[in-house]
Amino acid sequence: MGGMTDRPSHASAADMLAAPPSPTRAEWRRGWPIVLGATVGSGAGPALFQNLSSLFVPGLIADFGWSRAELAAATGLGFAGSITVPLLGRLVDRIGVRPAIAGCMILLGAAYVGLAGMSGSLWQYHLLVFCLAMTVPGTSALVYGKLIAARFVLQRGLALGIATSGLPITTLLLPVILGDIIATHGWRGGFLTLAALSTLVALPIALLAIRHADTGPTRPAPGDPVATQPVGGVTAAEARLDPRFWQVGLTGFFINLATIGFITQVVPFAIDRGVAAEDAALLLTAFGASQIVARLAIGLLIDRFPPRRVAASVALVSALGFLLLQAAHLSLTMLAVGVFLAGLMNGAENDLFPFFAARLFGLRAYGEIYGSLIVIALTGSAVGIVGFGALHDATDGDAAALAIAAISLVIAGLLYIRLRDRALPPPSSAAATAAG
Repeated sequence: MGGMTDRPSHASAADMLAAPPSPTRAEWRRGWPIVLGATVGSGAGPALFQNLSSLFVPGLIADFGWSRAELAAATGLGFAGSITVPLLGRLVDRIGVRPAIAGCMILLGAAYVGLAGMSGSLWQYHLLVFCLAMTVPGTSALVYGKLIAARFVLQRGLALGIATSGLPITTLLLPVILGDIIATHGWRGGFLTLAALSTLVALPIALLAIRHADTGPTRPAPGDPVATQPVGGVTAAEARLDPRFWQVGLTGFFINLATIGFITQVVPFAIDRGVAAEDAALLLTAFGASQIVARLAIGLLIDRFPPRRVAASVALVSALGFLLLQAAHLSLTMLAVGVFLAGLMNGAENDLFPFFAARLFGLRAYGEIYGSLIVIALTGSAVGIVGFGALHDATDGDAAALAIAAISLVIAGLLYIRLRDRALPPPSSAAATAAG
């Protein structure tokens, strides 16, 4: 009797060893290199310079006599460059992901080398920052989100969350290192360091990581021999006729209006509250931490719960963060809590944009569709950056801007909750090809 009971036990163990891995584990076993490449590649993209640019300002002003306003004008050129992102996204759909990543990372490194060699003409700085902005398509979720959406279905949210964490991680880790390099070798050495990071470190890792992925075009030119290969999704023109496209785009507009507008003013905001300048800088760390937490947490949650409800809930939490920041006599700790909560939706948006672009519209014209959504979101950034400063000067305080930020996030939450959802498509077409 004892021997008979042993047999099923041994058979069960053998069966377990022979059983294929779970679908989610299979996705990660085949897809983790893409996530790693995306984390490294996006972490070294042009947005890193945007986050660390203040480290270069003192040296540029000292050597060339430029004003802060003249340097800030380059930000406007960066936003102007974003207008081309849908066109470049369409090019990515036609030529494939690999050439886009290689070309953009090489251009990014060349732009940094150009910045290191500036002779003092302001137009050089503006032109090179514009070139940095032009590399967004090959260094962001426009390309990496497309690869992840093709490889992951069940764990797409988490994969996107990890992949988009590259930028906040490098933003947290690099300031001290880059600051020491600039202190020792000057701002030119700092730009050369960023050039080496993008072309000698990030680019090889990214290309090695995606070497087995299907990186070909999803919308080939007419007459191309692969044009008949099935890829699920709609064209960009069809997407723009879908109300959900504008709903998703407007969520990005209102989220960026609130969060980007605020973060560009967070240090002077804290100083106005009586916080010392060196302590006020800690609020930037709180914002950066919220980016990492939000991207990972949102990635986990949208794989398990209705994504639109998760998005709406986080938007309301961030709105509460802005309401908290309006309270008088907050300690530095409570200010950090408020900044952390307010910044959560900005981090979440980096998951939600590529997630909904692939979920609602497929991969056929993903690059052009995602690029168009980015333009709408960056328009909100520009309005927020200008608006927060203008409202502060007009009202002699930040209460009005903080109230508008809270209202903007409530609107974003309502847009998400009213977003007509649909079940994730089965892993067929491009996704099946990648997974098979």
